[in-house]
Amino acid sequence: MINEKMFVNGSWVESCSQKRDEVKNPATDEKIGTIPSANREDASKAIEAANQAFRLWSKMTAYERSNIMYKAYEQLLIKKDEIAAIMTLEQGKPLSEAKNEVKMAAEYLKWYAEEAKRVYGDTLPSSHQNKRLMVIRQPIGVVAAITPWNFPASMITRKIAPALAAGCTVVVKPSELTPFTAVEIFKVLHKAGFPNGTINLVTGEGAIIGKEFLENQVVRKIAFTGSTRVGKYLYQNASEQVKKLSLELGGHAPFIVFADSDIDQAVNSFIISKYRNAGQTCICANRLYVEESIKEAFITNLVQKVKEMKTGDGFDEDIDIGPLIDKKAYEKVHSQVKDAVNKGGIILTGGHRYHVKGKKGYFYEPTIIENVDNTMDIYYEETFGPVAPIITFASEEEVIQKANDSLYGLAAYVFTKDLGRSYRMLEELEYGIIGINDPIPGVVQAPFGGWKESGIGREGGYYGMDSFLETKYASIDIY
Repeated sequence: MINEKMFVNGSWVESCSQKRDEVKNPATDEKIGTIPSANREDASKAIEAANQAFRLWSKMTAYERSNIMYKAYEQLLIKKDEIAAIMTLEQGKPLSEAKNEVKMAAEYLKWYAEEAKRVYGDTLPSSHQNKRLMVIRQPIGVVAAITPWNFPASMITRKIAPALAAGCTVVVKPSELTPFTAVEIFKVLHKAGFPNGTINLVTGEGAIIGKEFLENQVVRKIAFTGSTRVGKYLYQNASEQVKKLSLELGGHAPFIVFADSDIDQAVNSFIISKYRNAGQTCICANRLYVEESIKEAFITNLVQKVKEMKTGDGFDEDIDIGPLIDKKAYEKVHSQVKDAVNKGGIILTGGHRYHVKGKKGYFYEPTIIENVDNTMDIYYEETFGPVAPIITFASEEEVIQKANDSLYGLAAYVFTKDLGRSYRMLEELEYGIIGINDPIPGVVQAPFGGWKESGIGREGGYYGMDSFLETKYASIDIY
């Protein structure tokens, strides 16, 4: 049984209330440990610790901050296998995917260790002989980060690494479903030598801790990854203090396959995009658009390969798909499948809960549904599960219209050999991330974020530094 604590001001602590929350293994639906259930007083203490540490951390040189971040990067790689095992235990994804995620989490620390040394200002040409004009960038202050359960390691470092590099101090609230991965990351950060109060971890219910983040004036910025519903709540309430936000919200990615594409490549890429992390990925393919002339060949190939996929406990060998995170997630996925079938959808494979011997978790068969139209919930709503609806199209213009017919605008995928079409699709699709013949476009050096109701702001690359920095202009009279 795992029983961990929160990390505040350089110490591992219980919550003020002494209450604890259970954490379950999604593969077995059994308790694996407990974690402190923080209240607003706990969150306030963490915020104050970050505030007290801000002056020291922000005054350190970029090289000093960078050195500590490099140590964290190195330590995280050393602990990769250990942290990955904990992630699979509490989140369910196959162990190989968990290892890759921890590596990605480390890469964010490495990238921003370098970006810390690349925060530049400007000198401006003056219109007056007696004036010198300059612009400097300074850290915004205390940052609160709220992270999701689907990527419990990389979403932490993608938020706090640029914040720390900029000179900000942080308070992290991880998902209550996957807190142990966050705890392990903070053990690494602590060992790397961050000054007390620079990094803080509070665990518990998002609504309670989030309210303190919103109302505490010390918090200058909130970085959030999660549902569009919660993102809208944060957006609305942050306006009371004009608090800065970056929001990475829901997605409903179209995956578009043109007749001139390599069918094998497109099928294999779709499987990677759709079924990674059991489809519980904000940028995973949600709507599969296939040009009519290759529909039969594409579907035959896809169904055959999907039927060969293995579902089970993430610790089992050769597993492709782990469990859904909990019963609520299963009910949402299955509800969309039933709705589609009731409205004329045809299941080509899957469509049911998958039972793993000796496991009580909520596994779901990798599913493909044909004859999908815009009357179905799955056409417009994010699924967050291993279900693929197939929609056909006859022309480039038609599929652009269909793909853009969404409240979301996070990621889109296009498979074609036509270079001109690639450019046209890149320009016409209303999405923040476009994968052209690429099912995994996310890398640490690139901006990650969406259009429309998929959020505001960008994380990743040098773009990810901007929202953690304030701009200050000075005019100096030299005579």
